[in-house]
Amino acid sequence: MSDLFWLSDRQFSLMRPYFPLAHGVARSDDRKVISGIIHVIRNGLRWRDAPSDYGPHKPLYNRFVRWSRLGVFDRIFSSLAGKAGVPDTLQIDATHLNAHRTACSLAKKGMFPATLGARKGGLNSKLHAVINDCGKPIIMALTAGQVSDHIGAKLVYPALPGANTVIGDKGYDSDEFRNALTAKGIATCIPPRAKRKNPAEFCKTLYKQRHKVENTFNRLKNWRRIATRYDRCADIFFAAITIAATVIFWLD
Repeated sequence: MSDLFWLSDRQFSLMRPYFPLAHGVARSDDRKVISGIIHVIRNGLRWRDAPSDYGPHKPLYNRFVRWSRLGVFDRIFSSLAGKAGVPDTLQIDATHLNAHRTACSLAKKGMFPATLGARKGGLNSKLHAVINDCGKPIIMALTAGQVSDHIGAKLVYPALPGANTVIGDKGYDSDEFRNALTAKGIATCIPPRAKRKNPAEFCKTLYKQRHKVENTFNRLKNWRRIATRYDRCADIFFAAITIAATVIFWLD
């Protein structure tokens, strides 16, 4: 197949230091397996429909789940994103990711939570992201779909680097969030809500840059298994998101 995805030598060299060491029996070729995992996530395939060029589909699925639970893909994303340095401006926003019916069959109580919430249009999850000046995500978090932007901001706030300004929409207009950023020496460019008694001022020219975070979400949703969630467990789905973000933004 001409549209198969294969990691280049440079891309593989950036990811390889974070792979777990092999013990005992030698495992399948890492480049072939990871390339197959990326191909399935990008095209929204069932694991059994993975092209035979990547080998049997079970090693692809087993490696994806096992390394997701070990946090391998999260560490790859965090490490590569951290090497970009401290940006001058950050942008924060959230987007909904619809859940397929296959993702809704997990019991509510269990070792691995589903992180699904009900909204108009059915069950979904919500991806909270912080991007840098270049429109590349540096921090991400996954919550249930009904969680507000303000609560999601509390999840990503502790990891915020020391930037000069944070740009956000009206969903982040709260005294608590503004004061937390001020305490960290970060200015805000957030338009006030309509019912604010004492609305804060913001730079409209700087706020126009907020389209970058929307572009980031659009590029992530071009991957079929990101735009529609098929994975039952939140940790597995979030690993797919970090893989997509790594390949799209940090391996280019």
